Order: sequence, then C-alpha cells, then structure tokens
Amino acid sequence: MTLRGEHLDLAYGKTDVVRDVSITLRPGCATALVGPNGSGKSTLLRALARLHPTPNGAVTIRAAGTSDARPVSLLTAREFAHEVTLFSQSRPAPQGLTVGEVVAFGRHPHRRRFAGLSESDRRAIDHALGATGVRDMATRPVGELSGGEMQRVWLAACVAQETGAVLLDEPTNHLDLRYQIETLDLVRDLVEETGVAVGIVLHDLDHAARVADHLILMDHGRVRASGVPADVLTAEHLSEVYGIPVEVDVDELTGRVRVDPISRHAPRSPSAGSPAGIPHVSFTPATPSERNPA
Repeated sequence: MTLRGEHLDLAYGKTDVVRDVSITLRPGCATALVGPNGSGKSTLLRALARLHPTPNGAVTIRAAGTSDARPVSLLTAREFAHEVTLFSQSRPAPQGLTVGEVVAFGRHPHRRRFAGLSESDRRAIDHALGATGVRDMATRPVGELSGGEMQRVWLAACVAQETGAVLLDEPTNHLDLRYQIETLDLVRDLVEETGVAVGIVLHDLDHAARVADHLILMDHGRVRASGVPADVLTAEHLSEVYGIPVEVDVDELTGRVRVDPISRHAPRSPSAGSPAGIPHVSFTPATPSERNPA
C-alpha cells in the first residue's frame, strides 16, 4: 500500500508550519523525516494520519496491485484504520488495564461490534507482544510501567493492528540504548518481512541513517534535501539546517559516514582527527541489493 501527501500546506491557526511538501511512503520502504525542532516533521506525519487538517493539497492511498489512488478523506474511520496506524508521542497510559489488553486495542478495526477476540486476533497480539519484547509483562497493569515500558506497549498495539502503512513519531524517545536499537530493528523487520510502508520521525541522525531507505531533511516547513542517507547527510545540508558547523567524513573503503557537529567549546586539536569531546554519529549506508524499496 502506498500513502502519499501532495503539495501539502499545513498550519496552526495563522502560523504556517509546512509549505508545499510532497511525500510518498512506498511498500517495503522506510522513509525517515529529520530536521530541527519546529521544522514540521511531526505535523506532516499527523497530516498523513488524518489528524491534522489539509486545506491545501491532498493525502491519498493506493492499494497494492491497483493504479487508482483514493483520497483518505473518503475512507471511513474503520477503513482508514485497516490501512494506516500511527504511533504518537502523547498517548496516555490507560488505568485499570493490563499490557495484553492495551495491545489488543490494535485489533479493534478488525473486530465486529461486541465480538470477542478471534483466533487471528490472538495470533496478531501474541506476535506483537513478542516482537516488541513485552510478552513477559502481558498480565501486568499498565499503571505499574515506566515511561519507556509504556512506549513499547503502544508500539506493540501498532504492530498488532497489521496495517499496510505504519507512521512512527519518535518511537525511540524515552527508551534506553538496548530498546532504542531493538525498536529500530523492529522497524526494519516490518519493512523487510511484511513489506509495509513506514514513515518515521527521528531526531537522532544515527538512528535515521540506520533505519531508513529514504531520508527527508526538513527546514522551516520545507524539504531541504531528499534521497538516500549518504546524499542527505552532507556537511553543507546539516550546517545550513542546524545552524552550526558540521563536518562529514566518508570512509572510502567501508562507506561509513561520520557526522561531527562542531561545538564552540571543543576546538579542534591539531593532533586529533576530530574535535575533542564531540560525539560521533555514524552509519554504513546499505547497498542497493540490501535495500531495494518498491
């Protein structure tokens, strides 16, 4: 399934936040939106999820094997929930429910009114619990969970929904290092094993480069650069968009890219290959044979 936004202008009241942006989420491809705070990344994702008005432009959906794109505005809420799910940053922890019951929310679009869980529902829920590492806490009340644990529970509910497109707004937020990487691995599993279309907002450039086939760099509501990670994460692009000096090195043998943001308080040492004390963001771009989005 392909989800597309065309020539979108988005605003909050009279304040424009996205200007004439087009984005296509294709099956078997992870598209990451990166950029500074306030650049319009999350607003664009919410528009694709029908949670932000789109007075100008259009959001359409095209089923696999068909050539006709349908405006998402013509779909019922249940029809849309069969096709698209959103993992947002601001989901509350419902009280009085267990982890398993919250994950079962993801099956709501597939269930008949007042009907219990079917065997396919139970399989989807069990798979989601295992894939996100929360199966062992399935019977725990969600009120006992930490913020990071609740983050994974909501992610499991999204996986259980089994849609053709998955929208993720900073899914690694509040997670420790282990679960950040496991979440990124899960996203790649969704793309490569089920062929879903993924749109994901990330602040961490290393995470974006690890998970994405395609990157979109946003700046003040517009697309500054778009393409494979190595073409988007350049010194010129990042220095202009983030407003700080950034150096980017590419290892000719491994293809590894290293992004060095230059701090005012960490001058370059003549004897060092990079500024003292500056963390590195690095990734190895995938080859076309490793990632070949539709």
